[in-house]
Amino acid sequence: MIRKCCMEKGFHTCAECGMDVKDCRLHNNLIGKFFALVFRSDRPACIRYIRENGEQAFVEEMTKRGEQTMKK
Repeated sequence: MIRKCCMEKGFHTCAECGMDVKDCRLHNNLIGKFFALVFRSDRPACIRYIRENGEQAFVEEMTKRGEQTMKK
């Protein structure tokens, strides 16, 4: 659903959206919260990082950390 939302809006990532991720119903639903808990993922932090530093910097940071997401 998140991918579909981005594609419909012409975005490459959620970081391009003007909505705060905390207000997004696609990110803050029961399934999203479950996966964030299981994987200890801080998706709002990931999106903030991309907005502030760019996608490439995010990829480089996650590669350096050996992670796929920022941890809580």
